[in-house]
Amino acid sequence: MPKMLIPSKLTELPKVQDTIVQAVQDKGFGKDEVFAIRLALDEAVSNAIHHGNKNNPAKKVTIEYKITGDTLTISISDEGSGFDPKSLPDPTSEENLTTPHGRGVMLIEAYMTDVHYNAKGNHLTMSKQKGCKLPAKG
Repeated sequence: MPKMLIPSKLTELPKVQDTIVQAVQDKGFGKDEVFAIRLALDEAVSNAIHHGNKNNPAKKVTIEYKITGDTLTISISDEGSGFDPKSLPDPTSEENLTTPHGRGVMLIEAYMTDVHYNAKGNHLTMSKQKGCKLPAKG
């Protein structure tokens, strides 16, 4: 399983995205799937950097991925104290529309096939299955 260890700097994010996107394109994942994967990586790695590691470049984010058949699996870990994803406010409720918390997690869950957090909340495993449709439009 390829592994990337990056400092907690957003400037590292494009390298992660480009590496994984190239791998899935080489395996025949389509345009919509690549969009979903790039979006989920943006949200997940950004969350690990900002919320998990508190933008501390001395702390690392670990990204591992594998493609098995028609499924991409990505694991992302940070060195932070974690969180409970169930405790996030619903970003679609009217009182939270302008609150910047929870939207990234909602997008990851909408665009990936499976999403799981460890009990501590500092390790995310998400997968995307080739041929899995994007969320239905409004």
